[in-house]
Amino acid sequence: VQLQASGGGLVQAGDSLRLSCAASGRTFSSYALGWFRQAPGKKREFVAATTWSGGSSYYADFAKGRFTIDRDNAENTGYLQMNSLKPEDTADYYCAVRRTSTAQAIGLVRDDYDYWGQGTQVTVSS
Repeated sequence: VQLQASGGGLVQAGDSLRLSCAASGRTFSSYALGWFRQAPGKKREFVAATTWSGGSSYYADFAKGRFTIDRDNAENTGYLQMNSLKPEDTADYYCAVRRTSTAQAIGLVRDDYDYWGQGTQVTVSS
């Protein structure tokens, strides 16, 4: 499966962005979806993940209450809605998918994922 992330940009603190992850090549609904981010000089870190149906989601502590992960399997697209952005959210954001045979499967670490999109840059100014 090929993934294309988009929607990043330069925003001010307090603004919102909605990132998209368009999938092609295989049945998107068969994959759990995750978002990660990597700031300059830092390791890639987990942001949020959801199951193949979108029925269950999990968030990093910094994302809880501000970010929402969802997906539209009919459109083969995943999303990350980011509200109340802070300068420390500045990073390249990556989407990834994980092959799974169970509806409850979800990935919380980088090694859980099989396919990655290219990053989309998010810059939050103070």
